[in-house]
Amino acid sequence: MAVFLTGATGYIGSYLANNLLREYPNERLQLLVRAKNDAEARERIWKSLQMHMDFQTFTDFVNTRVDFFLGDLTTPNLGLDPAARDRLAKGMDSVIHCAASLNRKSSKACFNVNLRGTLEIIKVARAAQDHHGLRRFSDISTVAVCGERRNEVVTEENIIDWDKSDYDPYARTKKFCEHMVHELLPDVDIRIFRPSIVLGDSRFPETTQFDMVRAFVFLAQLPVLPFRPDWRVDIVPADYVGRAVTHVHMMDKPKYDSYNLSAGEGSLTYKQVVDALSRNLGRKPVFIPQLEKTFAKTVDALADTPRNWGVAGAASLMKVFMPYLVFDTVFSNRHIVEELGEPPVPFDQYAYPLLEFAAKGKFTYPYKPFPKDAPSPMKSAA
Repeated sequence: MAVFLTGATGYIGSYLANNLLREYPNERLQLLVRAKNDAEARERIWKSLQMHMDFQTFTDFVNTRVDFFLGDLTTPNLGLDPAARDRLAKGMDSVIHCAASLNRKSSKACFNVNLRGTLEIIKVARAAQDHHGLRRFSDISTVAVCGERRNEVVTEENIIDWDKSDYDPYARTKKFCEHMVHELLPDVDIRIFRPSIVLGDSRFPETTQFDMVRAFVFLAQLPVLPFRPDWRVDIVPADYVGRAVTHVHMMDKPKYDSYNLSAGEGSLTYKQVVDALSRNLGRKPVFIPQLEKTFAKTVDALADTPRNWGVAGAASLMKVFMPYLVFDTVFSNRHIVEELGEPPVPFDQYAYPLLEFAAKGKFTYPYKPFPKDAPSPMKSAA
């Protein structure tokens, strides 16, 4: 039997795949990969996992413990033929559903990937439950399901409020995904994980996800910040998120139904973040919260400038993330701290190396190509 993991080619998904392969040697992985053939699937997974392991380790894992299913979340039956879908359902012991569209500007992308895709995952999980029983279904959601909040500490118990308006299509669809999982799999052990702002790795500066990093680099270069210095920003490193999900998912009896994967009440204020960066950048911006609305209008205008000006990309990202940066709301992490026995590393302890890596590399990761002389790939399950 195996853990069926979606989203392994994504940022958080790569941490989950790496942790499962390294920490649980008796577990197989079933990976749904959007690829035309086995070779392309291996290349995509290698690109995802190379930040975590060398090629020999990758090859050893893939050849002995990974089953590829070549499909797509947004197609009926995951794009699998009946025999492959049957093998997938009958071979899984549990599900970690991590795949999602984080496109906060596109309702189309969020509805197709998050809603239709999650429904297809639920359907194959339903088939597995009816055939032999699922040990667990873990859904990777987001703290953004809290809706529009301001100046709060949000707990797992009060995070879902259907009367609250949502920030964007991403938050709206992820909230409904949680609802679908509970409604359509009432007889399955379900655990919900809600990361806050996931930014970098506390152990090393490298990252392959640059959107939020680019927004922070943009802010770090400004002489004036439109925030109050005592506003808090809830940032958690990806390594903590990966460890939290895999640890709880593999436990016999987790204590809680849902977990905020966050810095919680240990979240830093903007002043603390700025102080940490200023020590390395040699400059310190001034906080003027009265400029919040003016700043938002300026960002809107810069987002529409010609791309050759060099500011439209960063401004567009800032426009998307701005609501998450000014709501001064953090998410209690009491549940996961109790399970893991420790909180996440604070952002100020690894912020500068992360931003330096991103800026020096022009917001790209130095991917290594798939070796041309690599042995022929093992056959996929589909």
